[in-house]
Amino acid sequence: MVIKNNINTLLAELQGTHCRLIAVSKTQPVSLIQEAYAAGQRIFGENKAQEMAAKQQELPADIEWHMIGHLQTNKVKYIAPFVALIHSVDSVKLLDEINKQGLRHNRKIKCLLQVYIAREETKFGLDEAEVLDLLNADLATTYPAVEIVGLMGMATFTQNQDQIREEFGQLKKLFDTLKQSTLPANVSMTELSMGMSADYKIALSCGSTLVRIGTAIFGARNYH
Repeated sequence: MVIKNNINTLLAELQGTHCRLIAVSKTQPVSLIQEAYAAGQRIFGENKAQEMAAKQQELPADIEWHMIGHLQTNKVKYIAPFVALIHSVDSVKLLDEINKQGLRHNRKIKCLLQVYIAREETKFGLDEAEVLDLLNADLATTYPAVEIVGLMGMATFTQNQDQIREEFGQLKKLFDTLKQSTLPANVSMTELSMGMSADYKIALSCGSTLVRIGTAIFGARNYH
């Protein structure tokens, strides 16, 4: 019941916004994901490709699986047949591989470009100049099996709410600028993925369309 109550509380907070809830199920057992599914949750986020592929085999077919963690090129093949959205595209090399696997499976794989907004060395992502360079290229011809549908960013892990708000605001500004721009045929700015358990309320106020929440649904993570 705890998971169901947590989901209902979060959904009540998201009501009236254009934001959807991703239940971050990384390291969680299938039984708890089934509990969240029974509560009506359909979008789940994982950060390891092989763990996601294993869970996808065991769980209902109508689950929308999102890859939210750093994705190595050699792991794309595990999720290419079914992944609904890859949030963490942070290099041209990764985009090349996603396109290759999309062609192999005869499907267009939806992606977000991960933008580096935090003041932390440990985070991945493209800077604004790299995003603009990438979107100026002839993406539709180069990546026919990829559809870029927006941006993702992770704020600095800090108690300073003004800093978090500033980082999310910076990403929203880039998102809005791109939305007004002429973009390649396979690029649209419809999704802005930002906000996790600790900072999703700030992300919501900054216009997030996807919040990635684990701890506030499942409790403290089970690391093994």
